[in-house]
Amino acid sequence: MDKTIERLKRWARRLKSELYALYLAYKDPRVPLHAKVFATIVVGYAFSPIDLVPDPISILGYLDDLLLVPLGIAIVTRTIPRPVLAECHERTQTLAGRPVNRTAAVAVIFVWAAPATLAMTRW
Repeated sequence: MDKTIERLKRWARRLKSELYALYLAYKDPRVPLHAKVFATIVVGYAFSPIDLVPDPISILGYLDDLLLVPLGIAIVTRTIPRPVLAECHERTQTLAGRPVNRTAAVAVIFVWAAPATLAMTRW
């Protein structure tokens, strides 16, 4: 049981590191526009407090996080040039702290608030 928990913790740390590397890659001018857009979506979804399926809904609530985020990471890492991604991985090892991007935070809030507002005005 302890080995399983440790494996899951390592996997979660690796996902966090991958997300941070994608965040850094998003800011790199050598990354194509389509990769930047998809990286923004994946990182925004991963850090968004609102999920497609709410977590209290038994297994499905966590299943979307366990499937969508790793799948998104796998897809977007294939669209970023390897040298850029390698540099970003190196930077994630040397940088400490969490990235702060207020523009992205406002965009995430707007993306989730706009449909909620529309849904509420229809009733």
